Amino acid sequence: MAPRSGPGPRSLELIGVPIDLGAGRRGVDMGPSALRIARIGETLSALGHTVHDAGNVDVPQRETADEGARDLRFLGAISQVCRSLYTATRSAMERDSVPIVLGGDHSVAMGSIAGVVDAGRARGERIGVIWLDAHGDMNGPATTPTGNIHGMPLACLLGRGAEPLTTISERTPALDAEDVALIGIRAIDRPESDLIRASGVRTWTMRAIDEHGMRTVIGDAIEDLSRSCDRLHVSFDVDFLDPGIAPGVGTRVRGGPNYREAHLCMELLADSGLVCSVDVVELNPILDRENASAELAVELLASLFGKRIL
Repeated sequence: MAPRSGPGPRSLELIGVPIDLGAGRRGVDMGPSALRIARIGETLSALGHTVHDAGNVDVPQRETADEGARDLRFLGAISQVCRSLYTATRSAMERDSVPIVLGGDHSVAMGSIAGVVDAGRARGERIGVIWLDAHGDMNGPATTPTGNIHGMPLACLLGRGAEPLTTISERTPALDAEDVALIGIRAIDRPESDLIRASGVRTWTMRAIDEHGMRTVIGDAIEDLSRSCDRLHVSFDVDFLDPGIAPGVGTRVRGGPNYREAHLCMELLADSGLVCSVDVVELNPILDRENASAELAVELLASLFGKRIL
């Protein structure tokens, strides 16, 4: 296993992906702007990190993109964006920078994670994924109730889904089930539940967090992944949080982590010294209140990158 990175200064690269093609509700394409308005770059710089804002990946306009099949809406355009993001995240990793992907809907994870894991493999490292979400994101064309691809990225990374989305990485599947920890889910229908159980992905529902506490759940997830993985990617869907503290998401699900639980989650991940890359996705400023959800997301990223109470 590679040595753990300490809490010292790091090179961080912000990569915006203003895409809402994978979502049912409009607005998440403004997520990168909302995070920048909430001073994400300045906040992380104040912690001593070197922050480079690489701007945004090009995204086709929804109004002119081909919607395609109803069970895989905007497949072509989403694949194109994810392949561009793959190049951006892989390049950042190869420069020993930490890519921080500012979404956009969660379909971006197919590109960001593929790029990160391929960069890791090229230098003999195995990358695990902490997937923080109210949803499983394990649907496919046969089970999706909406055709929205933001409900499918984890399945595609595990090799199950449309070929343009499962082959972004040099290796298919991009991830093995034992490389993933799915945490915080609480809005799963029966077909997707069956898929999650069959996948072999270790999963901690909100009931597990209620029963055992955030410290135990995150600790167990890190311990599980660190047995075989050298570093960790954190894919943070803002709807992981309770909508009482983060209303600015398109798919609100009550009963998520509260303010202190969320900070503890990020602090424990930071303490591991294993985090090498991050997505923050599904932030919808249209549904937010005075950019409060974006500001909270920036606070949480600060905790993930070393901010402490004392």
